[in-house]
Amino acid sequence: MDDKLQHFDRSEMDYEPPFLETYKTLVQKHVGDSNWSSIEERCDIPLIDLGRLSVDREECMKEIAEAAREWGFFQVVNHGIQPELLKNLQIEQKKVFYQPFKNKSTQVNFCSSLSAKAYRWGNPFATNLRQLSWSEAFHFYLTDISCMDQHQSLRSILEAFTRRMFSLAESLGEILACKMNTKSNFFQEHCLPKTSFIRLNRYPPCPLSSKVHGLLPHCDTSFLTIVHQDHVGGLQLLKDGKWVGVNPNPLALVVNIGDLFQALSNGVYKSIKHRVVATEKVERFSTAFFYCPLEDAVIKSHIKPPLYRKFTLKEYRQQTEKDVKQSGDKVGLSRFLL
Repeated sequence: MDDKLQHFDRSEMDYEPPFLETYKTLVQKHVGDSNWSSIEERCDIPLIDLGRLSVDREECMKEIAEAAREWGFFQVVNHGIQPELLKNLQIEQKKVFYQPFKNKSTQVNFCSSLSAKAYRWGNPFATNLRQLSWSEAFHFYLTDISCMDQHQSLRSILEAFTRRMFSLAESLGEILACKMNTKSNFFQEHCLPKTSFIRLNRYPPCPLSSKVHGLLPHCDTSFLTIVHQDHVGGLQLLKDGKWVGVNPNPLALVVNIGDLFQALSNGVYKSIKHRVVATEKVERFSTAFFYCPLEDAVIKSHIKPPLYRKFTLKEYRQQTEKDVKQSGDKVGLSRFLL
């Protein structure tokens, strides 16, 4: 390892996951690999003012559907979540991530009923640096929030945040369903608070920022994902075969279509591959809300001819788990093409 890596390795910040120690073999084997190609292009994804739904509803709905078809991503403002709530959420989120790593990895003083997989970092299946995500996350269902007795402030803020996010996701889902002539009550019947989940993300400074991802390229499983990110940036999406950076807007929420909605819409709405790049000197925080159905809900498009065979969320997850264990990567919706 060079001096820069050793400097990071000797960090006294005990809340940092031990990336360099754990993945020492990968680092030594691949540290000489070529760097990422520099990406200069940045973009402003469609920005939609949801306040217009009350004064020009049809036109606003049309903009939402067009963004879902052409980009698979869009940002929303006047979304009903107050800036003060978002600010307080980030403060409490930092407190959780700044706990000693030992406490995070064993979930000491967090939530005794969370599964062992709630705290995640790196990629235990990585076979090279390209498959390593330099990030950590707490990943849990909305129903787990009520058990966070050791973090009352975080619990209170998350409860308020997720109530609003769930309502927003349901409204957007119904709008998109309406624009493709699908029953809008599908989401009310199959997407419940207990089936959606939230992910608190932290992307630590990375000495290998030109060789690893902050988060691996992927498409989301959900119907919709709604993300609040800070001012740092780093989110990139694959547009017309090129990676482009999304300009951060801390006042807006980023919405993207997931694989389940692409399948339900028969490919009308696009689930776009995206990633987060690692940065050398600054950390990045984001909070992602995943709007998902019951595990046994059947995902089937009524648009003919169908592109995908019908499947359940449980089947999708089982296939994803199998693919990740075998190759280190998620294959996704293409597994269900007819």
